[in-house]
Amino acid sequence: MKDAYFVSSWSGGKDSAMAFYRALKSGMVPKKILTMFEEDGEVSKSHALPIEVVQAQAARLGVPLIIKGASWNSYEDRFIEAMDECRSKGITHGVFGDIDLEGHLEWVQKTCAKLDIIAVHPLWQESRRSIVNELLDTNFEAYIVVVNTKMMPAKYVGSRFTKEIVEELEAAGIDSCGENGEFHTVVVDGPIFTERVPVEIGDAVERGDYVFSPVILKD
Repeated sequence: MKDAYFVSSWSGGKDSAMAFYRALKSGMVPKKILTMFEEDGEVSKSHALPIEVVQAQAARLGVPLIIKGASWNSYEDRFIEAMDECRSKGITHGVFGDIDLEGHLEWVQKTCAKLDIIAVHPLWQESRRSIVNELLDTNFEAYIVVVNTKMMPAKYVGSRFTKEIVEELEAAGIDSCGENGEFHTVVVDGPIFTERVPVEIGDAVERGDYVFSPVILKD
């Protein structure tokens, strides 16, 4: 896929960062990143990252950012709208960080096909440990910023994502990539960035079954 122009589905977390990294290594050329936000446009869906943090990530990737605000009911329409914009700019591929959730893979492929966008999944069916080992061995810096307390202990929120944490999660029977929604991360440094994103990880906040650590962009 050398020289293929792509838009990257960008959550701001480790899996989207690794998918972007793998796409670059394969010779693909990034043209846009797409982040889906809540309807009010203030924080990203799932990862709850404020817009200024995602903008700072995009600036350090050197790639223009597309933001679409959506409810879960309007998500597909807004996603299609974004992909249509990308296709009109000559983008031929979409890069996604899915690992093994068949339902989401099928939705992505079906939706992209409607717009003549080729869906690429660089992490698909790879072992969790090989993904996180590569992430950490290549010096990505990530933090756990959302924890589903029904699925794992709240104590991990705000922690830097390390091999020690990975080993603890695996020993407890918790998916070390959080593929089932156990946790979400924010990536602030690594080989895809021109420089580190300067952030502060705030004190944990409880919201129902979830605990969040606010991510604050520093001046």
